[in-house]
Amino acid sequence: MSKKKDVKHIGLRVAPQIHQKFQYIAGCEGRSINGQAFFLIQKCIREFEKENGPIPLDDNR
Repeated sequence: MSKKKDVKHIGLRVAPQIHQKFQYIAGCEGRSINGQAFFLIQKCIREFEKENGPIPLDDNR
């Protein structure tokens, strides 16, 4: 039996114009909106940790 991946869901409300522009950028970069958001979140974390060191993780979450 395979174990279900532990994935968190993030809901985000944005104005229609922001959604349309973000969708355009994601398409130009060959990603879905979700893929583009995930890419940018990972980039933000990498840049933060580069300047501030690793972010400690709470194993209980």
